[in-house]
Amino acid sequence: MTGRPAGPRLRDMLSNPRADRVKGVRALAGRSARDRSGTFLVEGPQAVREAVRFASDDVRDVYVTDAARLAHPEIVDEGLEAGLYVHPVTDEVAQAMSADAQGVLAVLNAHAEPGLDALPSAPRLVAVLSAVRDPGNLGAAIRVADAVGADAVVLAGDCVDPRSPKVIRASVGSVFHLPVLRAPRLTESAAHLRERGLALVGADVSGTVLLGRDTERILATSHAWIMGNEAWGLTPDELRELDHVVRIPIVGQAESLNLATAAAVCLYASLFARS
Repeated sequence: MTGRPAGPRLRDMLSNPRADRVKGVRALAGRSARDRSGTFLVEGPQAVREAVRFASDDVRDVYVTDAARLAHPEIVDEGLEAGLYVHPVTDEVAQAMSADAQGVLAVLNAHAEPGLDALPSAPRLVAVLSAVRDPGNLGAAIRVADAVGADAVVLAGDCVDPRSPKVIRASVGSVFHLPVLRAPRLTESAAHLRERGLALVGADVSGTVLLGRDTERILATSHAWIMGNEAWGLTPDELRELDHVVRIPIVGQAESLNLATAAAVCLYASLFARS
């Protein structure tokens, strides 16, 4: 709460959907506006609640309609208790800011994205997502990593912006629970991950090891799951960097699993292997 005066800060009602403030918040849906302003947008009650609870020092403003305030009083109460600026807004203003926010939004300060040096010491489980482009997939994978107690998520290479509102919304606020780190492409990051004691385990249809009993020993040790791009998976260069290449069994007629589902299957296999 550094830099904020003490005490509750419930502001006056914002009622003009064409106001500059409203336009500025709406613009944060685009990466260029986020980069220019050094801020990013969080939409929806679940994600805003987690931002208030786990990243309150970075919360600049919270916006909430009367209906949302009644439905989610803890967001306003905890925001005011933390000394945040909470702005009541009309339904029209909330809709102009974001059609997907369910009447609750927040604007947070952005910081330089941490790199691999910020990995926790002696990590047990890390999810590495390589060249992931779909914000829904990325957010869902971060949520799964959070659910299984992963130590970090690493975005390797050209991944979608983790501060995209779609990523944050799909993660349901999990982006505020664990480190989300940026790294060069896997061929340049593999050595650093190994130096942290992590075996590199890739999920790929070319794998010769089937996920299940054959992987229990591998997953009982410290490791990083490597997941490739949604369209082309792991590249030949990335596969050469791996210690193990694992294939998820598919016994029905489905051609494949999408990235988020594959991440859930693999990360929960790791949780079960070490329990």
